[in-house]
Amino acid sequence: MNKIIFSENCNLSSYTTIKVGGVAEYFAEPRNLEEFSYLIQWANLNKQRCQIIGAGSNLLINNIFIKGLVICTKKLKSLRIEPYTGIVEAEAGVMLPTLSNSLAKNGLQGGEWAVGIPGTLGGAIYMNAGTGNLSLAKNLISVKVINNKTNEELEIEKKDINFEYRFSSFQINDLTIISARLHFEPNGNLKQLIQTTKNNLKLKTETQPYHLPSFGSVFKNPGNNYAAKLIDDMGLKGFKIGGAEISTMHSNFIINTSSASSSDIYELITVIQQKVLQKKGIYLQPEVRMIGFDYPN
Repeated sequence: MNKIIFSENCNLSSYTTIKVGGVAEYFAEPRNLEEFSYLIQWANLNKQRCQIIGAGSNLLINNIFIKGLVICTKKLKSLRIEPYTGIVEAEAGVMLPTLSNSLAKNGLQGGEWAVGIPGTLGGAIYMNAGTGNLSLAKNLISVKVINNKTNEELEIEKKDINFEYRFSSFQINDLTIISARLHFEPNGNLKQLIQTTKNNLKLKTETQPYHLPSFGSVFKNPGNNYAAKLIDDMGLKGFKIGGAEISTMHSNFIINTSSASSSDIYELITVIQQKVLQKKGIYLQPEVRMIGFDYPN
């Protein structure tokens, strides 16, 4: 594979925040966009399925052999910030806490909420990740992508991307996010921005089990309701299957207490869905992306 460092039969458990995963037939961490583009082209030419992962924070990978190529974007972390214009250019692998802290230090407001989300920029755009009514879609100008079929690089304006709650059109098209341009509002009050960002992180760590392996939120909030409240109402807080447990700190988190398998976690997700559906008539839709399962993503 032309000087590109890649591995075969790679265990993916250390590439997910819940510390569970199968074995990838081929695995690569490109260090620049040229390598990234080459890898996608290699997968096409060799008729290999190509799957992209970021920080693995919203990802359940089955404990099976995953055929094809898995690309992790975490080494694509170039970040350029123009404090006076508020224009930001960032590669897909930039971590959201890094982005959030860098914005605050450069006097740009609007990214303080993202400090507690342990995902990458590419993953956040793909999933339209956010908190409350806030998401990166609000600040997006354009996204650079690779067309997976033609290997052509394109720049797509925000108006041509469909964003909905925890959804973007990247989930259903044949485009891979490589970088993005965003705009954040210049605000001279650095001290206040840095303090707000720190407070947001403190609140997250005090109310969510950030010290333990988890996904972050497991389920999307259904209309006019909260997944955590519905799970609480079922009395499921602390409920366990194998090494997977519904967090006693926040019911919309599943934690890996020790040696949870992907089937423990998958089964726990299913039990929660069944119980909430039976008692409340509400189907909880996972926001967790699944690889290696017969599950519609």
